[in-house]
Amino acid sequence: MGGDEAPRHIVDGALAAARHFDLGVLLVGRAAAIDAELANTFFVDKSRVKIVDTPDAVDMKDPSPGSTLRRTPGASIRVAADAVARGDAAALVSAGHTGATVMAAHAAFGMLPGVDRPALAAVIPTRKKPALLLDVGASVECRPPHLLQFAVMGSMFARVVYDIAVPRVGLLSIGHEETKGNELTREAHQLLKASPVHFIGNVEARDVYSGGADVIVCDGFTGNVALKTSEGLVELVEGLLSDELSSTFTNRVGSLLTRRATRHIRMRVDYSESGGAPLLGVAGVTIVGHGRSSAKAVRNAVAMAYRFATTSFIQRVGQEIAAASPA
Repeated sequence: MGGDEAPRHIVDGALAAARHFDLGVLLVGRAAAIDAELANTFFVDKSRVKIVDTPDAVDMKDPSPGSTLRRTPGASIRVAADAVARGDAAALVSAGHTGATVMAAHAAFGMLPGVDRPALAAVIPTRKKPALLLDVGASVECRPPHLLQFAVMGSMFARVVYDIAVPRVGLLSIGHEETKGNELTREAHQLLKASPVHFIGNVEARDVYSGGADVIVCDGFTGNVALKTSEGLVELVEGLLSDELSSTFTNRVGSLLTRRATRHIRMRVDYSESGGAPLLGVAGVTIVGHGRSSAKAVRNAVAMAYRFATTSFIQRVGQEIAAASPA
């Protein structure tokens, strides 16, 4: 029931994933609304679709999702997380309220041993290959040891998902020098230098998309601002490019000639290609989608959850954290 276009885009995306992969889906929310969407959707095997009816849902603008979840045991995100915890499903996917999703996952799954705070890991494009930015909103207030844990989890993600033997880890700050930044980044810099991760030093905001680092860590407030600013910039550039290419006959001819390159660039910067951000640190596969998730984004988020659930992703994260704990 979460997301700007729920439940239509959620249902369409989940069914698309079920069509393309060997999986079934639990659609958790108000049954009447979900049934109405299913009636307008073509799907060959509805035996792989189950509806879990819930009376309540957390509003996207709810300022206090924690208290709302405590008051409403029938909230769809809480019921969905409990279903995964019971083993009725292998992973949780939500495009709803980020805070409510993080809290529901934390309550239902608990944290992995050795992890104090969860982190949302966003896949970002670079000129070379995708990189990982975390945290982008799960843990707004962090201490230096939390950033070290994010670095360990992000490094593991890069090894498992992108097959990078030794991921390069950077710390988002306002300057390359280790003395730059606030108290959080200065102390985190020293912890990262002494850690088992391959730490390459501070990364300035202008270098986030250069490809110099495979994993970039920061607190959730900074990461969320950086991510949303980047999304706005991408939309601005796409709009300006479209205006310019359609302004004159000559430009329209040029647009036809460059259409393929433009399409490839759009795919590289489109958040819907990755689908969502994995919530690292909780003891259950959780993918958090953008509030504006399209059906395509939801489909890819479910595909990511499916891939993690079938490759023992959570167990491998736990092993990496345990191996790094003595250091």
